[in-house]
Amino acid sequence: MNTQKMNKLGAALVVVLVISLFVPSMMFAKSAEAIDVGVKDALEIFKTQKGATNLLNQAYGVLVFPEVYKVGVGLGGEYGEGALLRGKKTIEYYSTASASVGWQLGGQKKTVIYLFMTKDAYEKFVDGDGWKAGVDASVAVIAVGVGASVDTNYSADTPVMAFILDQKGLMYNLSLEGTKISRIKR
Repeated sequence: MNTQKMNKLGAALVVVLVISLFVPSMMFAKSAEAIDVGVKDALEIFKTQKGATNLLNQAYGVLVFPEVYKVGVGLGGEYGEGALLRGKKTIEYYSTASASVGWQLGGQKKTVIYLFMTKDAYEKFVDGDGWKAGVDASVAVIAVGVGASVDTNYSADTPVMAFILDQKGLMYNLSLEGTKISRIKR
């Protein structure tokens, strides 16, 4: 076999592996209970970051997507389900989804947490019929690594902050631009 055929075969095997790892989890909707458990666990991990608890206490509302899966093979897609909290109470359930076009190959799983720092930002989100990051609201995106601290200087000037945690996989993308968030029934 020549090198070109080997490269194509290798790429095909990677595609099959990525799809087999991520697509089954994305295909089945989670129950409200499963989402709530994931949200609780994600917030516990987030709270281990220095400054995170302070921001959570200041936030008017918190939207948590414990598991957002992204898969790309030329065309890419991203999907996850989560919950909107006011205090410690779940208000509603939401999905997040986006699509992308361009050179990409691989998969990734991440946790995304949105903090609504003002009542106005929270109410615009709740009253809206869906929401697109970068279109319907200005969102400050902040990556959080293991043992890192959360910059609390954003809270005074930023109505919505998004934290991306647990970057794992072959892709890396901190952009939430074009991400569509919609209410789901659970």
